[in-house]
Amino acid sequence: MQTFIPTRAAALSRLTAFVPKAGRAYAHGRNTDFGRGGHDAVSTLSPYTRRRLLTEREIVEAAVAAHGREEAEKYVSEVFWRTYFKGWLERRPGVWDHYTTTRDAMLPAWEGKPFLRRAEEGRTDIALFNDWVEELVETNYLHNHARMWFASIWIFTLRLPWQLGADFFARHLLDGDPASNTLSWRWVAGLHTKGKHYLAQRSNIDRFTRGRPAVDPGQLDETAEPLDETFDPGPALPVRDHRAPEPGRRSVLLLTMEDCHPESLDLPETAATAILSVDDRSPRPTARAVLDFDAAALDDTARRLGVAAERVADGEALAAFATRHDATQIVTPFVPRGPTHDRLTAARPSLDAAGIALAEVRRDWDAQVWPKATAGFFKIKKAIPRILDTMDV
Repeated sequence: MQTFIPTRAAALSRLTAFVPKAGRAYAHGRNTDFGRGGHDAVSTLSPYTRRRLLTEREIVEAAVAAHGREEAEKYVSEVFWRTYFKGWLERRPGVWDHYTTTRDAMLPAWEGKPFLRRAEEGRTDIALFNDWVEELVETNYLHNHARMWFASIWIFTLRLPWQLGADFFARHLLDGDPASNTLSWRWVAGLHTKGKHYLAQRSNIDRFTRGRPAVDPGQLDETAEPLDETFDPGPALPVRDHRAPEPGRRSVLLLTMEDCHPESLDLPETAATAILSVDDRSPRPTARAVLDFDAAALDDTARRLGVAAERVADGEALAAFATRHDATQIVTPFVPRGPTHDRLTAARPSLDAAGIALAEVRRDWDAQVWPKATAGFFKIKKAIPRILDTMDV
């Protein structure tokens, strides 16, 4: 069974073990889902990159150093997909707000419905779908190809709302990144790229799962039309401006699960450290293993920094923490769109009332990629060599 230890040391160890396979072996085997305990052809680093216990730059540098850019191209592209989705959502924040609003509005009508319950409990007529549900709930991980098939079956065969499927993943996946998860579900549904959806095909599933367990003929809707919506994401906004740390101000450091490697950032000296605990993925309960991973990853970050961090839950507690340490500035690694960003947005009135500034430090990796996240991934894929040149990778 796949196990994940929520520390940077464990992340580095997993990266070291995977790097020899990040070239041709990855390109050849990455699409096959061998089931729980059989994900050796892919990196399984996503729970760490989601929290930046490992940064994208570190991973790409390791893969390129071992194999060269050309041979590592497939794997490097997959790493850039994550950054692309984050940048795309940053520049269309209304998509995140629309997802959470529609999800929350439909939950009261759907919660407890037998059809939804059978899907979430893995009691459908599709044995392989049920197997994925069981793996997800028990291990908090799924192969990427399985996620696409799962989402397609959920939307087009089971006819369940994509928002509730995205919510199910967000509550159970250790790597449930708000941008990657939400936009991947929209992509499968045909909403991210209008009119282009992903239909699970029995022949494709049998080929890339080695028929375990086989999907019976006629079980899947392989002719469904893409979904449509009246909501318009609109054009890409400029990359969000943010307040950089002001030199000379007494500051405290805020750690969030969005970036657990602050030691690789140029941060000012801080007087104390706080941890923002966020359990806002959904109005429904998040899997205990996911919450425990978040907490342990943040504790590991504080240990590496050699600080005793205090947990805070809301804006008032955060303002009180800064005030106790005579700080007028809170410094944190950049927080992209998602539940943590929503929590900090809700905290701003309390911080403003106390005269405390919130300053964010954005990584150069994001600054290089996000401006290009205006449409589909192809624009970024074309730019990858230039981006790597700019960053000396």
